[in-house]
Amino acid sequence: MTEKPTRTRIQERNRTAILNAALEVFSQFGFRGSTLDQIAEQSGLSKPNLLYYFPSKEAIHVELLEGLLDTWLDPLKEMNPDGDPVEEILDYVHRKLEMAREFPRESRLFANEIIQGAPRIMPDLVEGLKPLVDDKTKVIQKWIDDGKIAKLDPYHLIFSIWATTQHYADFDVQVRTVLGGVDDPFPGADAYLDQLFRKILAV
Repeated sequence: MTEKPTRTRIQERNRTAILNAALEVFSQFGFRGSTLDQIAEQSGLSKPNLLYYFPSKEAIHVELLEGLLDTWLDPLKEMNPDGDPVEEILDYVHRKLEMAREFPRESRLFANEIIQGAPRIMPDLVEGLKPLVDDKTKVIQKWIDDGKIAKLDPYHLIFSIWATTQHYADFDVQVRTVLGGVDDPFPGADAYLDQLFRKILAV
């Protein structure tokens, strides 16, 4: 097997600049609404220079998504089957909300890809996301069967957590507008979601 050549510091810096610029552009305009010219301008590199590192807009998009999916799955991986069920689920809620705060552009990038039918990451969803969710729903179902949390559908519980946490990233402008331009909606969201899911999970 041929080893990939080691990149120079300049090459690493330029790749990072391109990916960061692409994240900004894709999160604003989606894949279809974005162009290589926009990404090149945002990165401060020429379009020919950008194409030296990535052969196409899709190649940049795929690299961003593949790196993002690993990050996106980590909070769910941390759910401990041997922990307190309510606290484990609430910890997951808080971790997901913190991701919405720390990675809003990544959240919108992922949302745009899913809205389009996941044409570039469907294999990752099938091979990575689904097995992990299946595994964790079995954990949640055991907690339900043991009478430790309320009887509910584990899959829809996870969907609800995704919806209520990622909303603050994907609809940031709407949230801040409705709240009257509040500087930071996340402390209020954190307290509310803790209260909400405690009530949902209560036996």
